Amino acid sequence: MAGEAHHTQRGTLPQEPLSPGLSECREGSIRVWSDFLRVHLHPRSICMIQKYNHDGEAGRLEAFGQGEGVLKEPKYQEELEDRLHFYVEECDYLQGFQILCDLHDGFSGVGAKAAEMLQDEYSGRGIITWGLLPGPYHRGEARRNIYRLLNTAFGLVHLTAHSSLVCPLSLDGSLGLRPGPPVNFPYLHYDATLPFHCSAILATALDTFTAPYRLCSSPVSMVQLADMLSFCGKKVVTAGATIPFPLAPGQSLPDSLMQLGGATPWTPLSACGDLSGTRCFAQSVVLRGIDRACHTSQLTPGTPPPSSLHACTTGEEVLAQYLQQQQPRVMSSSHLLLTPCRVVPPYPHLFSSCSPLGMVPDGSLKGAAVESIPVFGALCSSSSLHRALEALAGDLTKLDLRRWASFMDAGVEHDDVAELLQELRSLAQCYQDGD
Repeated sequence: MAGEAHHTQRGTLPQEPLSPGLSECREGSIRVWSDFLRVHLHPRSICMIQKYNHDGEAGRLEAFGQGEGVLKEPKYQEELEDRLHFYVEECDYLQGFQILCDLHDGFSGVGAKAAEMLQDEYSGRGIITWGLLPGPYHRGEARRNIYRLLNTAFGLVHLTAHSSLVCPLSLDGSLGLRPGPPVNFPYLHYDATLPFHCSAILATALDTFTAPYRLCSSPVSMVQLADMLSFCGKKVVTAGATIPFPLAPGQSLPDSLMQLGGATPWTPLSACGDLSGTRCFAQSVVLRGIDRACHTSQLTPGTPPPSSLHACTTGEEVLAQYLQQQQPRVMSSSHLLLTPCRVVPPYPHLFSSCSPLGMVPDGSLKGAAVESIPVFGALCSSSSLHRALEALAGDLTKLDLRRWASFMDAGVEHDDVAELLQELRSLAQCYQDGD
């Protein structure tokens, strides 16, 4: 299915004040996400799984079947339903639900079962699931790698069955057993061995992708976004982002977009490998943090515009025209937002060559404290998923399941694996380039 549909919207996102006491947060002291949490969580927003350990070599929630089993227990199922009802009753307008869950461990099973419960109880609401995977440096010994492979495959297939849209998020280059190198951002200096760095980058991208349906003024809902991206069974999408968006002092948005050339402008964030030569079927694009004065080219009267982008009269028109030139037969939704992404502490120090407002200078800007950055992000239904899902299925077929009885004993049958392979390959077929 091919078509041309461009929707562009302008908006602003609220800025959050910096919580006192977090500016001294040291990266070396960060172990878990709660070490740098800046908000207080309501007690009824937390469900503790007491029967498994968070860390260590024993008693971990490490298999898909274990995770599914947690929410089959009446105790946890009733607790989750009770907390959901508490918050749903407070909603003026319920668009749907976002699920963020690890794909590589037992939480893939927890997430899949939670999505199934939400689909049963809140039919017609959007369910957008973000499956998180660690970077390549966190691949351990063989057992953990095999568990990662099996959990990822089971998680993707089951989450896809019960979600409106599913997007893997990782700085790794591969979903399968062979790790790819960590992805590269030209203007970021991050340590792929630190979950603190990796999670900050993915959170920046996630905050940008989700902006269209979080804006009060937005005409796009979660369900509408999912419907646009998931036609013909393509319920898994890829993510990509340019962090920060490279706008030099004195440049306009048309200048910067022209400098990007014809290459894919964003760094892939879904562990599906190199995007070169792949086809995009539909995309939702968000550009945030560009000052309104830079949206269009300020040419001297009588000067011929160097490109069609320089002839546009609004920033929204510039962005829509750029996407049309890049992918002329792709259904695109584009959003231009004025509010940048805040990167003050406890955000890690990843920028060594940006101004305080995230602009990329010609020279190096050593020691400048960056406060906010422009970000260019996209969700895309891409043919790269055909290759990635087929490779995942290929790795699964090579496994001798008799060697991994501990995974199977956690609640997975041999017939479940055979059905998984069939569904994974059927899902991959949706993304064939000729579709």
